[in-house]
Amino acid sequence: MILEKILNPQQYINHHLHHLQFNLLNFNFINTNINYKKNFFILNIDSFFFSFFLGFIFLFFFYKISKNSLNNKINKLQIFIEMIIEFVNNNIKEIFPNNYKNNLIGPLSLTIFIWIFLMNCMDLIPIDLFPLLMKYFFNISNIRIVPSADINITLSMSLSILILIIFYSIKIKTFKGFLKEIFTHPFNYPIFYIFNFFLEIINLFSKPISLGLRLFGNIYSGEMIFILINSFLPWWLQWVLIVPWAIFHILIIVLQAFIFMVLTIVYLSMAINKN
Repeated sequence: MILEKILNPQQYINHHLHHLQFNLLNFNFINTNINYKKNFFILNIDSFFFSFFLGFIFLFFFYKISKNSLNNKINKLQIFIEMIIEFVNNNIKEIFPNNYKNNLIGPLSLTIFIWIFLMNCMDLIPIDLFPLLMKYFFNISNIRIVPSADINITLSMSLSILILIIFYSIKIKTFKGFLKEIFTHPFNYPIFYIFNFFLEIINLFSKPISLGLRLFGNIYSGEMIFILINSFLPWWLQWVLIVPWAIFHILIIVLQAFIFMVLTIVYLSMAINKN
């Protein structure tokens, strides 16, 4: 093992499953070697940092590409980016009503796809690299660099989708129409109103929960496989399993970003559908 104080596979696995955490109650970083009481005010600093950092890279990169297009500077990279944008727009056109125009859905879908893809790609970086660097420069080795393997990040993103679903439902159908749909669907009889309410509330909240848990589960399991391979095999033999799994994991990385984007479009299209 390249990290100090890691003596066996169990300690190695536990070490790599700990976040760099900050306690807002006493404004101190948490020492994972000491037992501490978990509470709501503990932040996973590593997940916050890498998610915002990757978001900044995405915005800066696409801003530079847009500037080049305005200056008529066309290159292969710009063509590739335009292919991604066209791919996202085609998915929106296939799902959304043809007569509905919205300036948010396109940028939102593109942001979701690229941002989640970048976060998922962090899973392909050797898991010991950043802990080793943090140990060397800051004497802190507890750090996880895959934001989408943190359930707090995935559920936070899906919660924003829930807010948009409710917002567009009220905007398109009015608040009265939104409540009417909750109480009268699927059984439009007064005796079933309470039953409809609970059924629709469960259906409404299950959408973002399933979005967040699906992304978290797939990326977390992929990260766990990398950790298990590193913990049970010597370093000179790890590539035999890591390389094939990494190649297969690329498919999972792209697929999970695509599924999150498409389901977001589907849920929002359902929210604006007046029928």
